[in-house]
Amino acid sequence: MKHLNIRVTGKVQGVFFRANTQKMASEMGIQGWVRNEPDGSVYVEAEGDDEKMKPFVEWLHQGSEQSRVDQVLVEESDLKDFKGFEIKR
Repeated sequence: MKHLNIRVTGKVQGVFFRANTQKMASEMGIQGWVRNEPDGSVYVEAEGDDEKMKPFVEWLHQGSEQSRVDQVLVEESDLKDFKGFEIKR
């Protein structure tokens, strides 16, 4: 299991990025949450098996259909044992 703190920058707010992130995470069996940040970025905390996390992070580089991802910053952190994947406001 791996816990990742991820910041995604670009045109990622107002383009269904959070909803699509939640959908992809749920389909891939990833736990955690996603929220918009005041600086226009999106912040994700995600947990899952190593082999599931790689394609999830790759998807974040693409984003939703209307988004434009400029940068994805990833750092590993301690597991928090999330249940499900939610959108935080």
